[in-house]
Amino acid sequence: MTTIAIVQARMTSTRFPGKVLADIMGKPMVLRQLERIAQSALIDQIVLATSSHPTDDVLAEVVTQHGIDVVRGDLNDVLKRFIQVIDIYNPDVVVRLTADCPLASPQVIDKVIEHFRSSHADYVSNTMSPTYPDGLDVEAVKAEVLRKVAQLSTDAVEREHVTLGVYRRPELFTIENVENEIDLSDLRWTVDTKEDFEFIQKIYEDLYPKNPNFDMDSVLDYLLRNPESNRTTSDAKRNAALDGIDTGVMNA
Repeated sequence: MTTIAIVQARMTSTRFPGKVLADIMGKPMVLRQLERIAQSALIDQIVLATSSHPTDDVLAEVVTQHGIDVVRGDLNDVLKRFIQVIDIYNPDVVVRLTADCPLASPQVIDKVIEHFRSSHADYVSNTMSPTYPDGLDVEAVKAEVLRKVAQLSTDAVEREHVTLGVYRRPELFTIENVENEIDLSDLRWTVDTKEDFEFIQKIYEDLYPKNPNFDMDSVLDYLLRNPESNRTTSDAKRNAALDGIDTGVMNA
């Protein structure tokens, strides 16, 4: 069973333009995240899916120079971009990740993939009923399911949010959720604003020199030592991009 991680990214973030190339200890944020994803034991291939818009030229160049495959397509139809990747690499399973999560956990990624492989589900994530920090989101979905959604859906919102068309259709697809032992969903480890980014920088500056492969437990330890640095969903709402959208689930 071939598993491919597709990391979606663009330069034109509304609240923090160019954030994916913002510097974290001498490397762009997106490369720091890709380093972490590469530590997964269960991902066979990593591909960055960005747009063919000129604003993403520099992003594509930087990532390509560092040995990561890049596929470019429509700026707004992100699902179409994913199908382009599937057409090229022909994976069985797609792991969807977004490039604003530089604390992405290889352990959490593998936990979701393991659950997917041991189940008969079409889609497994840790986001349906969140218990992990915002920024450790992982979705695993059968490639054939994304193909089916791409054929079925002309909804612009579903085309933009890729997997929305899967979990909106529980009558067609089997959906399962992975939960953490402790509910940490109030913690905010994603980057949408400069304040988010400054928080991430502090964590890297403290943890990376000691252990470049630090994971979730190390970040939690840092927050115990530096509670004043903590960011939570009170600083910014989780999944704000889905506000006002009928997702078909309570907490997607």
